[in-house]
Amino acid sequence: MSVTGLRPRREFGRTVATDVTYRLRQEIVGGKLPPGEPLRFDALRSSFGVSFTTLREALTALVAEGLVLAEEQRGFRVAPISARDLAEVTDARVLIEVEVMRRSIEKGNDDWEMGVVSTLHRLSRIEERAVDNPLNDPEWNAAHRQFHEALVSAADSQTLLAIRATLFERASRYRYLSANLRTQPRDKVGEHRAIMQAAIARNSDLAVKLIERHIRSTTENVKKYAAHRLVSD
Repeated sequence: MSVTGLRPRREFGRTVATDVTYRLRQEIVGGKLPPGEPLRFDALRSSFGVSFTTLREALTALVAEGLVLAEEQRGFRVAPISARDLAEVTDARVLIEVEVMRRSIEKGNDDWEMGVVSTLHRLSRIEERAVDNPLNDPEWNAAHRQFHEALVSAADSQTLLAIRATLFERASRYRYLSANLRTQPRDKVGEHRAIMQAAIARNSDLAVKLIERHIRSTTENVKKYAAHRLVSD
């Protein structure tokens, strides 16, 4: 089992369980804990130096996110990746993303526009420096998430945004597969810029069309280049 081995930090506004949840999520999303890997309490407790109660709380949170499976009498394991899960996550993301994008464009003010533009600028600068796969760069991952969050930040629905955030994390596993295995380069800089331009121009129809294409492009890449990694349903 590959685990960070780093001891959790207690940060303001964060519990130890939240910190462990975050670290485990990153291990799963990045593929360090592969699909189907048993998550054994003794190994995790040794790596993180926390109680069984804290580990159970963290793993239960990841079960709710669809990243971990809880099996009766068998404990926890990393959720598999499959063609069905990929399709369901993709369709759910499109439904939610389109809705919150439309709401955000309708309700967003000047500050919202500035947030979208500035987060894209930061992301673009990081991408210029990332000569290899940017998904391996934590700074890029943070900037990428912030840009997509900025686009929908004016949607004014905490419930929809929470669902969107969970789906975004679940899709990260497939983004890693797509980025690491595809043989053709993808102009993500251009895709992000086109989405930003449509959004701040208040062209909702074009913006949602572009964001759907952006999401589904990853799915098509996984199906094309990583089908052998997907378990049968």
